[in-house]
Amino acid sequence: MDNIEYVERLKELKNKINRADAILIGAGSGLSTAAGLKYSGERFTNNFSDFIKKYKLTDMYSAGFYPFKSLEEYWAYWSRHILLNRYDAEVGKPYRDLLKLVENKNYFVITTNVDHMFQKSGFNKDRLFCTQGDYGLWQCSIPCKMETFNNEERVRLMVKEQKNMKIPKELIPYCPYCNAPLTMNLRVDDKFVEDGKWQEASKRYLKFREDNINSKIVYLEIGVGYNTPGIIKYPFRIMTAKNPNSVYATLNMDNYFTPKEIKNRTISIEEDIGKVLEDLNNI
Repeated sequence: MDNIEYVERLKELKNKINRADAILIGAGSGLSTAAGLKYSGERFTNNFSDFIKKYKLTDMYSAGFYPFKSLEEYWAYWSRHILLNRYDAEVGKPYRDLLKLVENKNYFVITTNVDHMFQKSGFNKDRLFCTQGDYGLWQCSIPCKMETFNNEERVRLMVKEQKNMKIPKELIPYCPYCNAPLTMNLRVDDKFVEDGKWQEASKRYLKFREDNINSKIVYLEIGVGYNTPGIIKYPFRIMTAKNPNSVYATLNMDNYFTPKEIKNRTISIEEDIGKVLEDLNNI
């Protein structure tokens, strides 16, 4: 995309956002990557060199699925992962720029990101639906109850006390109701716990969609790929097709196919997400 075309698309999108009655933001991992939360490269090797050496792990995403032989080792890895990506991670500028762009508008956010960056950057929690879980929560592995548990205190202790890639056995977390091991509250299978707060956020998201089904709305998709297209990408396209007053906008480094039915109401900007969000505020 040449500079003239880039600037024209920026102006078009900024104009649509300014004139919109509502903005529905759908954010994927590309936004957090742009904000510095990279799951490979130096950030991975600097924090997991021992696990990389022993298990030939290649990145934090795939490492999260590794079948560690013991819970002591499993939680040694995961406590570091959680601390790095949830509690100690600084809020990246792209999140702050996105908030600046929409904070005084009628917006809602649905995200597959589980790193809590939206909350930490100041987005209104009542305008946010984290559909895939949260690194800061644990759940029963069975699960015996639809309940989640905050983990910060235990995670920090796990990181502090671990030796030789293992945490002390007494730090392994167990369900207070059935004594089964706790696990991450992440949607990786059909055991994902959708607790009360998740249910409330889901209802607010669906209400926002319904309230604005025919309004002048911008469906703003940021950093969303095809890992779980049924959560953001496909619904955004379908809602755009049904509402002639709507605009579908995508910010992504990759150029994805756009259905012909909504092509004339699509604004696609294939540039660095951080740069785009900064430029949108300055244009």
